[in-house]
Amino acid sequence: MQAGHLSRRSFLAAAASTSCLMTSRSLQAAPDFGGFTVGVQSYTFRNFDLEGMLKRTKQLGLKHAEFFSKHIPTDATPEKLTAILKLCKEYELTPIGFGVSGFSKNHDANRKLFEFGKAIGANYLSADPSMDSFDSLDKLCEEYKIAIAIHPHGPVGKGRHQWWSAEVILKAVKDHHKLIGTCLDTGHLLRMEQLGEKLDPAEQIKLMGDRNFALHLKDYDNNKREDVPFGDPSGHLDVPAVLKALKSAKFTGHIAIEYEANPDDPAPDVKKCVTYLKNAAEKLG
Repeated sequence: MQAGHLSRRSFLAAAASTSCLMTSRSLQAAPDFGGFTVGVQSYTFRNFDLEGMLKRTKQLGLKHAEFFSKHIPTDATPEKLTAILKLCKEYELTPIGFGVSGFSKNHDANRKLFEFGKAIGANYLSADPSMDSFDSLDKLCEEYKIAIAIHPHGPVGKGRHQWWSAEVILKAVKDHHKLIGTCLDTGHLLRMEQLGEKLDPAEQIKLMGDRNFALHLKDYDNNKREDVPFGDPSGHLDVPAVLKALKSAKFTGHIAIEYEANPDDPAPDVKKCVTYLKNAAEKLG
């Protein structure tokens, strides 16, 4: 994913013009989620336009989102970006992350994505970086103070994604900037069982420690090969264990509920996820 044709000056202008529209980039922990900051990955509502996504997210009672490119295009003009962020504010939804974006050794292309992240107020960019991108990302994370959160995609085609586990990610990033870490995806971690790799999302979180910057929270049924709501008997995600692992890792990032099944009407199932997550957080204390 490229940042389009917006220049650095255009992005800076957009950031300046929209700064009055955005809340602080400090995450606001929700008391009804046990102190965790919980939002949605806007890909959940990929079959809806921006306002449709915002409306449904507000109805779920969520106030943060990691956006993907359909809802906030990286090639939006400064004027369009201003309008998008104004609409987000009207629906009381704060963009807190963006992705999943590709990064390479092309430093100028990488910088455009960081400029875009700055313009929308992102704390992190969920990412699928190439192995030769890290020298560039080290510099940009230091300059912008925006985290790169590497996102695993589990099985891909007949093989596995290059960033398929916390072990693989940690080995690659441990000697790089401390703002380079993960946005683990519990659903994709569970999907690795299809390739004979049984990964425990809670243990994967513990392994990453303070390099957990965000989390895509989803449950998955490997028999049906689709997402299921939290607590569904066919699912495999131990939500309380995941929350305990996040607590032990002193996680202060963004939990983005993501649901890829039933894209024409995901809200009822996502509502079940929200309710289950609230109950699990309340029991955790």
